Order: sequence, then C-alpha cells, then structure tokens
Amino acid sequence: MRVFVAGGTGVLGRRLVPRLVARGHQVTATTTSVAKLDLLRRLGADGIVMDGLDAMSVGEAVAKARPDVIVHQMTAISVAHAGKPDMKHMDRWFAGTNRLRTAGTDHLLAAAEATGVTNFIAQGYAAWNGLREGGWVKTEQDGLDPMTGTPAEPGMAALGHVEDAVGKAGGTVLRYGWFYGPGATEDLVEPVRKRQFPVVGSGAGHCSWVHLDDAASATVLAVEQQAHGVFNIVDDEPAPAAEWLPYLAASAGAKRPMRVPAWVARPLAGDVAVTMMIEGRGFSNAKAKRELGWQPSYPSWRRGFAKELA
Repeated sequence: MRVFVAGGTGVLGRRLVPRLVARGHQVTATTTSVAKLDLLRRLGADGIVMDGLDAMSVGEAVAKARPDVIVHQMTAISVAHAGKPDMKHMDRWFAGTNRLRTAGTDHLLAAAEATGVTNFIAQGYAAWNGLREGGWVKTEQDGLDPMTGTPAEPGMAALGHVEDAVGKAGGTVLRYGWFYGPGATEDLVEPVRKRQFPVVGSGAGHCSWVHLDDAASATVLAVEQQAHGVFNIVDDEPAPAAEWLPYLAASAGAKRPMRVPAWVARPLAGDVAVTMMIEGRGFSNAKAKRELGWQPSYPSWRRGFAKELA
C-alpha cells in the first residue's frame, strides 16, 4: 500500500517507517525540517516537509502522496520542540502536541476525505490516564481520565478529540502506553539517576508501558488489517509505581528512588505527577492481541528495561 506517515521523524516514526518499507509498502513520511529529509530517505521513505497545523500544507502533502492509508504520529514533545519534560506544567509542555492532536487531526481528516482515503490511524495514549474509579486496569470501553482542574486537562481533552473525531470518521486510534526504547529511554532515566523521580505516597498508581518496537509492530498490523476502533497498545504487565520505578533505577545502575509523602511532592512535582503515582490506572492489551493478532516482543517492562539499560 501507499502509506502516508505524518510525523515520520519522531521517536515512533523512526521505528515505524523501516518496518513498513520492509513489508513492501511505499511510504511517504513527513517532517517539519528540511534537514531531516535525508534521515527519511535513509529509512526508505519519500520525505516531504509539512506543517501539520497548516491546512493547505497538509492538504497538498496528502494529495501529492496519493496514499491508501494515513498514519497520524505528529507530536511536539521532544526537547527540541517543548523543552525538558515538565509534568508540573503539563499544559505548557504539551501545548504544541495538543494543537497537533486537535487542529492537526482535523487537517489530516479533511485531507483524507478530499482524497478518498478511508483507512486512517491516529496516535492515542494509554499509560496511567485511565478513569480513576473501579479496578486498576482498564479496557478500551473505559474512558480516559479528564484530569479536570489540573495542567493535564488540555492534553486529556486533546486525546478525547482524537478519539471522537477519528471514531466518527471510521478510523483507528492506537492508545500507546508510556514509550521506552531507542530515543525515548534516556529522558526517562536521567531524572531517576539524579534521584529526582521519587516514589510518591503509596506508589499504588498503575502505569502501562510499551517498547517502541512493539508500538511500531502493532501499527503495521493496524495498517495492513485496515482495523477500526480503539486499541490499547501496551505490554502485558500494568504495574504500580512502587514496583516499576525501583526496578528501572536498578536496571540503570542508579540508587533506589526516595519515597516521599504526597504533601511534600505536590508543590514540587505538581498534581499530575502525584495523581499518576497514587491513583493512576493502567490498561489491558487483550483486545489488540485478540483482534490484531499482536504479540509484544517485550511482554513486560521488566525485560525491556533490563535490555535497554544493560
């Protein structure tokens, strides 16, 4: 198929594009930088510069590529675009990504409609942001936490927009877990090594992880099967922070994370980080396994962390 990957030079795009090419697909991938066109060529794609927030730029790029499927992987959370990760001010950290998940999604859907593309896949998120009621592990039928009144609220609203708009268009949303792997692990590990990432309170809040290569393999399956609906793309082991964080530190050769009470952490780290640590909900991958036939090569973050940080 002719596959249009919007956001081909992101951490997932760089793992996804070569897999699609290896499967025999003709890939057109976008970047916002002329300097990254060579990278896309090396990955096997036809590169094109596109501004995901400009409807005309998006429309022209899609029309030129004439794709059979559009894959929306546009974000702006790299250090180059958004600075260092900052959960305390998540509204500022995710401002660019939120625009790409609202206006950018709308522009891509409009371009898909204009060119007759019915196979549309978009990036969602399912790590710790399940609805904070009931059990610790959520399915696709469970809603995402709106995080009302916190700096994460705009981001959760943007994710809701993706699921609503893409769902109405008959497309697919892949709710990826917390990424780790090449290009994603170091930003996570740096604060752990500096002992700036403590276990807060009980550490009972759950999180779901996914290795970038597993996220890419699931995306290829969704492309080839022309899947529809919402899928949680996470590993087999949603786990509480009190388990995964010390294991991550040990894998990285760092000292054991400190444990601090919520009242100490809140003014320093913010409401979102405290909520994630204490009340976060993880996700089940049963639907993706059942309907896509997906099997993660890293079924547990334990194996993945140990390999990536060896």
